[in-house]
Amino acid sequence: MLGSKVPKSPSWFAVQCLYVIRPGQFRNALTDISNGWQHRSLWMTIGLHAIRQNYRRSFIGPFWITVSMGVMIAAIGMLYGQIFKIDVREYLPYLAAGFFPWGLISSLVNDGCQTFISAENLIKQLNAPLSIHAYRLVWSNLLISLHTIWVFVAIALVFPVEIEWSWLLVPPGIALILLNGLWVALLLGLLCARFRDIPMIVGNIVQVLFFMTPIFWQVDMLPGRSVLLDGNPFYHFVTIVRGPLLGQVPAFEHWAAVFAVTIIGWTLTLLAYTAYRWRISYWV
Repeated sequence: MLGSKVPKSPSWFAVQCLYVIRPGQFRNALTDISNGWQHRSLWMTIGLHAIRQNYRRSFIGPFWITVSMGVMIAAIGMLYGQIFKIDVREYLPYLAAGFFPWGLISSLVNDGCQTFISAENLIKQLNAPLSIHAYRLVWSNLLISLHTIWVFVAIALVFPVEIEWSWLLVPPGIALILLNGLWVALLLGLLCARFRDIPMIVGNIVQVLFFMTPIFWQVDMLPGRSVLLDGNPFYHFVTIVRGPLLGQVPAFEHWAAVFAVTIIGWTLTLLAYTAYRWRISYWV
């Protein structure tokens, strides 16, 4: 019927990004992201305060993350080591080296859905670049994930893991995860502020990808090179960190996939952020 309104879906939302961008908006979006980085003392302080509040009056504080991760890895290692018939001295380091990047990646994606929703009060009261909330989310998740790396360190000491020059590739791998975590926080944060069903969808997708990503199972257990594995970006991001930790240099295809995701993700994010950044304060 004439005059009836067509429901606005995420696909419609994406197409409209190409039509609502005005001259100068792209520059404003880049300025917002740049100014957000310059306000790092602010979002670092907010991130630290949030973590401290979560573990207020706790005896060991955030190291409960380390304890819980260690218990889970030990339990899974003992169980699946028997199921897969893998020597526990080989399996536990593999498991711990995989859970560290996976925990960081999955938390960045899941928490990214709440980037602006959880910062509603600050957005409406604080005159600061909106991107500080994405930076704060990435910073907080980095601090939390660093508590889990101690599980791998402990296991590496018990089941000696040789220190290789490949360990030098771990910081660049983590940096690439964080760089992608920033665009994920901006893009998902924007989309979820507008469409509140998306966080549930993303949560389910991440849960499914956990089982499809070789975290507790090994790649050679999957016959051939399945498209389900090579087409899984989480697999490539996990590999560029886990491989160096285990003394292996990730193949070129993993780095290529990560860089491709980074470029495509930032391109889509800049388009959406340019078009709809000014509406976020109304949506939350």
